[in-house]
Amino acid sequence: MSEKKEMATTYNPKAFEERLYNIWQEKGYFTPKADHTKKSYTIVIPPPNITGKLHLGHALDDTIQDIIIRTKRMQGYNTLWVPGEDHASIATEVKVEKELLKDGVVKKEIGREAFLKRTWEWTDEYRARIREQIKKLGCSVDFTRERFTMDEGLNKAVRKFFVKLYEEGFIYQGNRIINWCPKCHTAISDAEIEYGEQQGHFWHIKYKVIDSDEYLEIATTRPETMFGDTAIAVNPEDERYKHLIGKTALLPILNREIPIVSDDYVDMEFGTGAVKITPAHDPNDYYVGKRHNLPEIIVLNENGTVKLPGTKYDGLDRYEARKLLVKDLEEQGFLVKVKEHVHNVGCHDRCETTIEPMLSKQWFVKMESLAKPAVDVVKNKKVKFIPERFEKTYFNWMENIQDWCISRQLWWGHRIPVWYCKDCGEVIVSDRDPSKCSKCNSSNIEQDKDVLDTWFSSALWPFSTLGWPENTEDLKCFYPNNTLVTGYDIIFFWVARMIFSGLYCMDDIPFENVLIHGIVRDSEGRKMSKSLGNGVDPIEVIGEYGADALRFALITGNAPGNDIRYYPERVESARNFANKIWNASRFVLMNLDENIMDKYKACREYSDADKWILSRLNTLAKEVTDNIEKFELGIAAQKMYDFIWGEFCDWYIELVKPVMYGGSEKEKGVAYNVLNNVLVTSLQLFHPIMPFITEEIYSHLYTDCESITVSSWPEYNEKFKDSKVEKDMEYIIEAIKAIRNVRAEMNVPFSKKAKLLIYITEKNALDTFKNGEEYFKKLASASEIEFLDDKSKVSENAVSAVTTGAELFIPLLEIVDKDKEIERLSKEKEKLEKEIKRVDSKLSNEKFLSKAPKSVVDGEREKGDKYREMLETVIERLESLK
Repeated sequence: MSEKKEMATTYNPKAFEERLYNIWQEKGYFTPKADHTKKSYTIVIPPPNITGKLHLGHALDDTIQDIIIRTKRMQGYNTLWVPGEDHASIATEVKVEKELLKDGVVKKEIGREAFLKRTWEWTDEYRARIREQIKKLGCSVDFTRERFTMDEGLNKAVRKFFVKLYEEGFIYQGNRIINWCPKCHTAISDAEIEYGEQQGHFWHIKYKVIDSDEYLEIATTRPETMFGDTAIAVNPEDERYKHLIGKTALLPILNREIPIVSDDYVDMEFGTGAVKITPAHDPNDYYVGKRHNLPEIIVLNENGTVKLPGTKYDGLDRYEARKLLVKDLEEQGFLVKVKEHVHNVGCHDRCETTIEPMLSKQWFVKMESLAKPAVDVVKNKKVKFIPERFEKTYFNWMENIQDWCISRQLWWGHRIPVWYCKDCGEVIVSDRDPSKCSKCNSSNIEQDKDVLDTWFSSALWPFSTLGWPENTEDLKCFYPNNTLVTGYDIIFFWVARMIFSGLYCMDDIPFENVLIHGIVRDSEGRKMSKSLGNGVDPIEVIGEYGADALRFALITGNAPGNDIRYYPERVESARNFANKIWNASRFVLMNLDENIMDKYKACREYSDADKWILSRLNTLAKEVTDNIEKFELGIAAQKMYDFIWGEFCDWYIELVKPVMYGGSEKEKGVAYNVLNNVLVTSLQLFHPIMPFITEEIYSHLYTDCESITVSSWPEYNEKFKDSKVEKDMEYIIEAIKAIRNVRAEMNVPFSKKAKLLIYITEKNALDTFKNGEEYFKKLASASEIEFLDDKSKVSENAVSAVTTGAELFIPLLEIVDKDKEIERLSKEKEKLEKEIKRVDSKLSNEKFLSKAPKSVVDGEREKGDKYREMLETVIERLESLK
């Protein structure tokens, strides 16, 4: 046993949290060896972006992961939790650019190399911040294996991945419609677009049909793109326009002739049934253009200005050009009408700028054949989503997947590993920097200026962090990962890409479970944001309340997949709970005697209270383990809270106090060992959720392990299960509560003892109540106890309380008001009638009866029967008093 030390008188997390974390790291508890003889359990952290400090969403995500990994470590697994950060190309570049502008420095003026140097400085600073925040939260990550998506090893993996895909025909470069951000000046993927309703217009414009008196009326929400029109399309079955197919129309303002083509794409019922075709600025028009060999005219620049040399529109912002064009169309008689129109508009999720579909030469990954096996492993449950409903999000994305645009027109990121020979035009794709052209041996080669999409490197995270493409011991030991914990908002961004990449590169799934959590909202249910000013800094919360309180507050009531609301009061309540644990533990420690404990260590002469708490603790270990295995972490936390605060602190410690203060040496020895055992085991079960306080208290208790972090997880033991004593103690505790409630309502002080009369209403309850006599005397202020054969002999001066298995009478009316007792019983009658009504309503609900488990339905029926019996007794007592 470790030497007993005195605990501090008050709970102060600042006094030990940082110290304990440093000890854990020094001892190497979080740094496993690649041991193939042990069963491993691996989690890789979703790498936070290096764009600022961590928020409450990160705190929730990390807390969930830490609970899982700490539990598995205590269960004997060889656990690895890999930390790391993401370079976040666009987001970081925007941040650094803004920082430079504060000093009057323009990105393009200082050049690529100087900008990248400044970005690496930013990276070092923010990675260090993130590292410290993760430590403050208590995360048991292995910092010796910390990775960054731009570090040397991961860069090697990214290049290998690109070259492998390219050589096997999955990567190609081509002109295709992509999403373009005019503010960030880069292509973005479909997943980086947020759609929202915007108030807009339908401008109806007429196009003159050549060699005819007819006009075709076209409706558009983006009139400025008409400069890039290269056709008008109508449905081949549309009788209104069949005679015009093959003719040409005159493009207003520019007076350019464009053909009228027929295409099934056109919906005859929508708008006018005639559609302008702009292949370079609309994804649907792009495919129509390909089918009809139409020219592709780009009429917008990278910054969102109009590209129309020789006209007054050239160089104007797209919206300014729109205003001028509409004015000109109206003046020249081409504008038929303008209609109000609410439509979905796509914006870049980083800068909130409206994106422009634009024809651009980019690098793409062919996704169809890569996506299929990634769909199959989820369908056959090799990869499980928790909750299962998020499979639908995954399938919707993967089964309708488009080719992935992977090039970005940025400086910060993994440079595309492609070089061009300026002498012979050869394209060189290599995972190493070439010095010469592979075809003509010229040194006059230049690397592609673009970088890869951030998610291209993140897609490799489960195995690149373990050393791939090298066949490292870590890769052999810790891949596949076991569980990925992430939010539902990046299922298609990240989860889908990791699954297909793992199957492609490793020929195996990247992880077995995908545990999805919701987002942390404010107390009003709003998303936290700078604009609303409702964000909460987890580090500030930790500074005020401690990491354990924040962790417990975030996990309590949390269910997989559901958003949670953040209430400051909940953190305060969690700290109060930690304080309760601290004070109860200190009380226990102050009363334990190591010599007596050693002497009676093997003694099993338990009291009913001892048997009860050991049985309840045993059940708790089983249920909590099961809840954590099912990722029901919020339920596990609530069960532990109820046990520690309610059963252990409020009841067992009170039940055992008479032994501690007046029992024999043997009784004390048994009680001390039970107290120590229950406290140690409770702390072990709670350790994954509240690691700091449990470690600090554990270090003061009598244990054989130097740290709770590497102690053994409590296991269910059938020999401690005692259903009878659990039921008996429930009866006694309920009865004590009933007596205390009556005395409180009648304002009778605890010090004023009174006789307790017990009338047994369940024949099997007699021994139970007789065995509990001492508990009634010590905890219910009973001066003496008498068991009644006939309750009709009870004096009218007695106050009654109805409880399971018995009716209790206390002669208190000599010192209290009889009318008060009638009032109290009337309230009890009303309360029971409400409960009966609630139960009856539930049992008459067909939906409840058909969906609820049989055990739940039976439980409600039992409650109803119990309430009716109690109501009958209360009514009897009321009548006798009246």
